[in-house]
Amino acid sequence: MSYVVNFDSVSTVGLESSPVADALAGLRANEARYFKNKYNHVFTVEPADEARPTVDWVSGILEQERGIVIAARPLEATEFEVEGIRMAYVFYQDGLSINVMYTLADAGKRAVGFKLSDGMEIPAELDAFKFARQKSKLAGTIRGSYFVIKNEY
Repeated sequence: MSYVVNFDSVSTVGLESSPVADALAGLRANEARYFKNKYNHVFTVEPADEARPTVDWVSGILEQERGIVIAARPLEATEFEVEGIRMAYVFYQDGLSINVMYTLADAGKRAVGFKLSDGMEIPAELDAFKFARQKSKLAGTIRGSYFVIKNEY
């Protein structure tokens, strides 16, 4: 069952099993607000089991590009297209959010982004990355990093 993320009233619906559910819900709401304001897109997520192709696509890119396998269990995912960019998000039980920005036009921007919820440790599989801090009214302190995708997916 899909869930439209509300950024006016942050809810932990679908994220209750996370030890940092409130912070992860704030992070998810922060993303929803960004896409509503920038693209007028309504950010809707599905349970990871129902969004298996999206989870598999993101996992495949991580493994093929950098040999990264995320240990945490995916809770929710979404995939959509805005202005010629294929976007995918996966929200994990430990508080991690991974997004893939994949411009459909040749030679466009393509990257994987990592965001850590407030209060979570950096997962061992991501300890090689440097994380910058960003303040958010919805999510507290967000730590983020990324890498550029080199191959075609």
